[in-house]
Amino acid sequence: MDTAVPGRVRTGPLVAAMCLCVALVVGMVSAINLGIPALSGSDLRPTADEVLWVVDGYVVVFACLLVPAGALADRCGRKGTLLSGMALFAGGSLLCAVAPHIAVVLAGRVLSGAGAAAVLPTTLALLVDAVPAAARQRMIGVWASMTGVAAVLGNVGGGAAVQTGTWRALFWAAAPLGVLALVLAALVAPRVPRHDRPVPVVATALLTAGVVAILFALVSAPHSGWLGSRVLGGFAAGLLLIAGWAAYELRARRPLLDPRLFTARTMRGSALGMAVIFVGMFGLMYCNGQYLQYAKGYSVLGAGVRLLPMAAGLMLAPRAAVLLIPRVGPRVTVAAGLVTLAAGLGTASLVDAATPYAWYAAAAVLTATGCGLATPPLSHGIMAALPDDRAGLGSGLQSVTRELGSALGVAVVGSVLNSRFAAGLPAALRGATSVAEARARHPDLAGPAVTAFTHAMSTGLRTAAALVLAAGVLVVAWLPGGPMRTDTARRVR
Repeated sequence: MDTAVPGRVRTGPLVAAMCLCVALVVGMVSAINLGIPALSGSDLRPTADEVLWVVDGYVVVFACLLVPAGALADRCGRKGTLLSGMALFAGGSLLCAVAPHIAVVLAGRVLSGAGAAAVLPTTLALLVDAVPAAARQRMIGVWASMTGVAAVLGNVGGGAAVQTGTWRALFWAAAPLGVLALVLAALVAPRVPRHDRPVPVVATALLTAGVVAILFALVSAPHSGWLGSRVLGGFAAGLLLIAGWAAYELRARRPLLDPRLFTARTMRGSALGMAVIFVGMFGLMYCNGQYLQYAKGYSVLGAGVRLLPMAAGLMLAPRAAVLLIPRVGPRVTVAAGLVTLAAGLGTASLVDAATPYAWYAAAAVLTATGCGLATPPLSHGIMAALPDDRAGLGSGLQSVTRELGSALGVAVVGSVLNSRFAAGLPAALRGATSVAEARARHPDLAGPAVTAFTHAMSTGLRTAAALVLAAGVLVVAWLPGGPMRTDTARRVR
């Protein structure tokens, strides 16, 4: 079996192949949002709940399997796990494209989500394996920037696909791209030694079920209310399952993910920080398409294209972070990222229908820049807290904190936006759940409906900004001011 020895792997083709894999699996999280109107009005006649789970079923399965998939990759081989994941992703996309019934679309999304969970952690693990230790932080920065850029590219690609065809066009495009990514990865990805570490079945089941329950509660919150039985029941079940997982792991001889890792301040701060920055990032992403279409009147594709400036922040800021960390340390770098992100959310909260697009673009770039600055040191903190033979698990852990943060951001901003929008509508529009529905009911009241939406969006984004700053105080307090020292954490295996 070949090994990934630094200097023997051509990192350029490897980075390109891994970036394509990341762009596909992360981009599909946001791309589907632009296809919701077309899917809702299609001949499949899905209910509102079915549409919700077409969107979120992928995210839930993706997120809940990330840690087990990372551990499985360490045990069974990272390259094989990546190729299997891309095959599942492409197969699920093809199933969605030809689906004769909404239940088949749901099945395809679940299959794609499972494949995505196998892909994302292995891409980072393979990149880290391919370079010397001194270059790993830079490589993590490249990967981190791609995960953010992928969300923006998903909006553009999704908008282009839906604009030029039906909602099925999105999946017809994703399937062959998945096959292309699989072929490229097969050609350039190195094989690394497998590690004789069994994947604990009980711990995996408890952790996966706990994450599913928490994600179910978060996904349900904007529609059912934070005090609804589904939400409270989901959180309660999730906390019980996570507690059971922790108790089991503390007694296990070879744990899946030892809870004692989180006694290390660097690990604790990095994991919380990763969740926090994606609370802010996806809180804004939830509003982007709606604001640009409802308030500014852009088409689906036009809205996606106008989000492209975010990609500049997400690509350039991680490079700046890699230069900043040796000079000011990870704590100051992360603090700068969190403050910049909160400033972007605050700036976006000041818009209305008359606000020039340039103002909104500047707010989006600020938010993206904050995310890009904070992500590399936080990613490095999680990866460095685990030994090299558990790089897949470390990548899975940081990915699941990202997905949980994304779901929480959408839940918080979505809940606030929905409640404030309903309260701000004129009496004749009460009960409408979107600007589109309000316009369909009373075209002459479109202006008040847009105003109610922008006011509600402003409150939601300010709430997200406050949450980022409040939680960010803990993150900054836990991170080291100087170089991250991970020897203590590494002893916990």
